[in-house]
Amino acid sequence: MFFSVAEFYCTYRFLPSWLRPIHIYIRSRFNNSRHSQTKEARDFAILSCMPNKNELLNQPIEHIDIKQHDVRTLVDAMQAMAYSSRDLARAATIYERMLRDQECGVILCLAGSLISAGLKQIFVDLVRNNMVDAIVSTGANIVDQDFFEALGFRHYIAGDEFKSGMQDGVLRELMIDRIYDTFIDEEELRICDETTQIIADSLPTRPHSSREFIRAMGAYLEKQGKTPLKGGADSIVLAAYQKDVPIFCPAFSDCSAGFGLVAHQHARQDKPKVSIDSVKDFYELTQLKIANPTTGLLMIGGGVPKNFAQDIVVAADVLGTDAPMHKYAIQITVADVRDGALSSSTLKEASSWGKVDTAYEQMVYSEATLALPLIAGYAYHQRAYAERKERRWARLLEPVTA
Repeated sequence: MFFSVAEFYCTYRFLPSWLRPIHIYIRSRFNNSRHSQTKEARDFAILSCMPNKNELLNQPIEHIDIKQHDVRTLVDAMQAMAYSSRDLARAATIYERMLRDQECGVILCLAGSLISAGLKQIFVDLVRNNMVDAIVSTGANIVDQDFFEALGFRHYIAGDEFKSGMQDGVLRELMIDRIYDTFIDEEELRICDETTQIIADSLPTRPHSSREFIRAMGAYLEKQGKTPLKGGADSIVLAAYQKDVPIFCPAFSDCSAGFGLVAHQHARQDKPKVSIDSVKDFYELTQLKIANPTTGLLMIGGGVPKNFAQDIVVAADVLGTDAPMHKYAIQITVADVRDGALSSSTLKEASSWGKVDTAYEQMVYSEATLALPLIAGYAYHQRAYAERKERRWARLLEPVTA
């Protein structure tokens, strides 16, 4: 006796999550048998019987709030342990020292999908409590994820059965994007793309640094009432705009804003248009290093943000200023140093390039959602920020021209 294809597929939605992988396996064997129907019929059955979009996008990612969790006792206990726990505890104390150093400007570097993972509120709190003075990030974190949520959208928890990737075709049909165990509504992401085009259309038609464009994004949120005071969600872009914390995305076109800028330039054809000047980004961030020689790096992940922030020491030297290496540096990463890539290179290695001092540096080999709440939460509850003054570095950059 054989079930019809539709009957067989429709059982999926009634199975507990732990049984669904078994069902998928049996389904694949069934599909390959001589009793299977056409691919079109199977696809129709799948789409008819799988959960609909609203059913899949029903459990939002919640952002952890370090203000609600005093982790000091735990982190202090880790100092007497070994391996990554001791490294993490040392990193927490270095970040605390960095914040208590009144001459130190703190640069936060963000790579990887961090906001979608539930870390947004930590970064907002760092900005609003003067625990960071500038941010260097991938565009995805700032635009596709943070600005996206500031517009009123959310990221969602995906069931374990989706992590295998075997149902990504179905997700594509539903216009749901997947980041490992997290869902994003592609239709909402398109609205984010369109919003960046609206912002581009409103700006003077000249080259802009990514910092200038992101500042315009913050102004847009405030003008549109997308603020906590008016019932909206807080965001890194808004907090940085209000606190004059500059945000740089050196590869800015590699994100949702890139689609908006492409649409903007296409619509204007031969007319003057907005563009992004990555060299101006580099020049502006280097000017901050020259103006504030003592600096510290808190790096989540690696990639372009890590190298970009480290390179300003060398850039200052190229411009004729003998700027010191970054005095403090912390990197949270899972990258393997043996591949020779920038993301995995150690901070001691960076010292050979004249970028990072080795007195207060620490690599933490851990996934960011585990390590960052402990490191940032420790410094927050130690009130290491209490005596720090606002630097408002964005105001230093407004007159800068490259």
